[in-house]
Amino acid sequence: MAAKRPTNNRMNGIAKGFVFWALIAVVGLIIWATLQGPTLQDKPLSDIVSRANSGQIKKIEQQGSTLLITPEGQTNPTEKAIVPPYTNVKDLGLDISKVQYVGKEPTDNSVLLNFATIGFATLLIAGIFFFMFRQAQGQSNQALGFGKSKARLYGNDKKKVVFTDVAGNGEAKQDLTEVVDFLKHPKKFQEVGAKIPKGVLLVGPPGTGKTMLARAVAGEAGVPFFSISGSEFVEMFVGVGASRVRDLFAKAKKNAPCIIFIDEIDAVGRRRGSGMGGGHDEREQTLNQILVEMDGFEQDTNVIVLAATNRMDVLDPALLRPGRFDRRVSIGLPERKDREAILKVHLKDKPVEESVDIDSLAAKTAGSSGADLANITNEAAIIAARHNRKTITNEDFTNAFEKIAIGPERKTKVMNDKEKELTAYHEAGHAIVGHILPDSDPVHKVTIIPRGGTGGVTWFLPPEDRSYTSIIEFKDVLARALGGRVAEKVKYGDDRITTGAGSDLRKATEIARDMIIEQGMGKELRDQVFHEDNGGMMFDRMVHDRPYSEDTAKVIDTEVARLITEAAHRAEAVIKANPKKLDELAQALIKKETIDGDGVIEILKGAELPEAAKLY
Repeated sequence: MAAKRPTNNRMNGIAKGFVFWALIAVVGLIIWATLQGPTLQDKPLSDIVSRANSGQIKKIEQQGSTLLITPEGQTNPTEKAIVPPYTNVKDLGLDISKVQYVGKEPTDNSVLLNFATIGFATLLIAGIFFFMFRQAQGQSNQALGFGKSKARLYGNDKKKVVFTDVAGNGEAKQDLTEVVDFLKHPKKFQEVGAKIPKGVLLVGPPGTGKTMLARAVAGEAGVPFFSISGSEFVEMFVGVGASRVRDLFAKAKKNAPCIIFIDEIDAVGRRRGSGMGGGHDEREQTLNQILVEMDGFEQDTNVIVLAATNRMDVLDPALLRPGRFDRRVSIGLPERKDREAILKVHLKDKPVEESVDIDSLAAKTAGSSGADLANITNEAAIIAARHNRKTITNEDFTNAFEKIAIGPERKTKVMNDKEKELTAYHEAGHAIVGHILPDSDPVHKVTIIPRGGTGGVTWFLPPEDRSYTSIIEFKDVLARALGGRVAEKVKYGDDRITTGAGSDLRKATEIARDMIIEQGMGKELRDQVFHEDNGGMMFDRMVHDRPYSEDTAKVIDTEVARLITEAAHRAEAVIKANPKKLDELAQALIKKETIDGDGVIEILKGAELPEAAKLY
């Protein structure tokens, strides 16, 4: 059936085109027939007889019951009159001796024209009814297919994705390899009483390769693969989603063994009765049908459900229990060696200079997902093409990484000398505090060229991947975040601070609040977590149901304020202990605009860590 569909569509297009042009032709013929011949004025018969007898009419031509009148001085008829059928004009009192009279029967052409007009009008009406019938039939077919599944079937693709095409995610691929083995060799597991898993849930941040791994499972197993998004089940009409679920699983059972992949399952599998997503009857009915299909009375269907989400916390518990999703495969952000492997995959078909250090780029991109790395390599290729280079250089990768991470340079933004100096001291304050504090990340680059939405950037990169962050590391991050505001204060006075530190202060407050509420790192509230969950939208703002009292909220505010104040004091102690280094770095930024990490280290060589900035 699938092979005939293009032919049918082409035939339908030809038929519609034919009907359209036929209608145009019919309308044109009717208009042409209407416009044929001059427009004749109707005159009373008595007036015609009177004027003819008085010599005012040159010629009278009778065609049946119509008299065509040609007045004196004219060559063609301009008037007409109607006589009763079978009437002799002599009986009307017309003196034929005073006028040229010609009697004729209606011409064949006029008869044919009348028949043609009637025929074309009939065809026009029939064509309109035929077109309306076809349209109604198409809408009827759409209505009948409204509850059908929209899943796309893969499995016969010439170019299949396999596990070797997916870099990194070694543990995830190992778990999924067993699923492939189940599909390829089911008897091996059935002999020892093992049952094929009903479902596998892929959980991880966006861009980590969940969909790619699902396609690799289908490519490795060599079985039909039905792919659908969770949002495609939900419609405005109640019951349509559940109907589509039934249709999807019915198709899958006919093609068993096979795989069903539901991407973004949180769109339809949200917790029932939580208020998130609303008490949506359609969504809940769809979820109920999925639950029944995955673990109902019918067993041994050899259909495995793969699902992907980055919001497992909002899924319904009934969906997550064993027997439905038997396995959860966590797909995290790639580590350094995985990032290097991913970069090599994306650079496989790109011309790269031999001097490009992929290992160094992998080290810089800590915290980047596979999608981020793909974007970086593509952006580097675009930059190389923009500069008419045939190969991609290290500089292209660096520029691409910085553009994606901190935004593009806005070189067209013009700053006066005063703003430029202020920005230089602000960024120098961040750099000197971050460089001197012992548990801060190293400075990667400092620039006073506006990037993204900022006037300048001081960029810190960790030397290696980290799984945990300590209190003292958080406190150094807070201090360096406040270094810009403190540098403005020390250089220009407390009354001269500007709005340039707005984003720094917001970030510092978010970190301090997360330390107290989520990580239990407060002084008075140590080891206590106050996780704010079940957030929802009210008007245009996100609101949370706070799981703590007003008294606790006051303590939290006090703890946050204490962390911010402590960070500001430490930053101020560092800057006041090294005023010359601050001036040297700021002047260098005014002159060069951008300084890399090695340049910052050279300028700040000999800077001191004061006692007041140390943590005890």
